[in-house]
Amino acid sequence: MAETAAREMESKIREVLQTVKDPEIDSVSVLELGMVEEIVFKEGAAMMKLLPTFMGCPALEIIKKNIESAVLLLPEVERAEAVFIYDPPWTSDRVTPEGREKLKEFGIAPPPEFTEDGKWTVDCPYCGSKYTTMENIFGPAACRSILYCKSCKNPFEAMKPISNLM
Repeated sequence: MAETAAREMESKIREVLQTVKDPEIDSVSVLELGMVEEIVFKEGAAMMKLLPTFMGCPALEIIKKNIESAVLLLPEVERAEAVFIYDPPWTSDRVTPEGREKLKEFGIAPPPEFTEDGKWTVDCPYCGSKYTTMENIFGPAACRSILYCKSCKNPFEAMKPISNLM
């Protein structure tokens, strides 16, 4: 019975986390970005283990505070703690299909998907064209790059691909 109650609380906490948005991309939740690794609820205490998209992300403390504040609004929760962990590391393949669509709606290309031969392309979030080029690997945040669409002539941001070089 206690296990069922804990699962129900985990589900309620997930619903709340769906409302906690990334401070820099306010259309995408921390769940949709794949940042939530584990939720534990026991005796009124909620602990959320989170994966930072990048270790140096300046928004981590804001995300932590927003998660804890949102979860504390649940009447069953007396204490909430959000903890960043680094194993496993976050990779852009954790972004959910819903998150990918919301990134496009925001004007950011979701992380590219690799083909069997190891190649990848980034589709323009505005017109869908594959005729894009990378203008700068360094974007406004560590997890994004700047690209340019040669079809609709718009610059845009794109989530960086999964890194497996290390």
